[in-house]
Amino acid sequence: MRYVTITTWELTSGVNFDLTLETVRGKRLPALRELGADRVQVVRTSARTFAAVSEWPDKASRDAAAALIEQVRDKVRSEDHTKMTGEMSGEVVAATD
Repeated sequence: MRYVTITTWELTSGVNFDLTLETVRGKRLPALRELGADRVQVVRTSARTFAAVSEWPDKASRDAAAALIEQVRDKVRSEDHTKMTGEMSGEVVAATD
């Protein structure tokens, strides 16, 4: 069954959102794809916040990549000047696809 994680992030004060997004697009999203995510989307939720939505083939795939995902998150925190403010995850129980 498909599995989704949603993480929410906040930029530290004074950080340029567009520059951060360039790094996310160029480095972070490809890294998650390499770890097995089928699809990753970033949703801007305010001037300083965004959510990352990652879709995985199943929970086992996501769990197998957990340690490496944490390494990606550490880079996001230190290099992109953001902090993770929340995380939720679960199996997809209904979809339009």
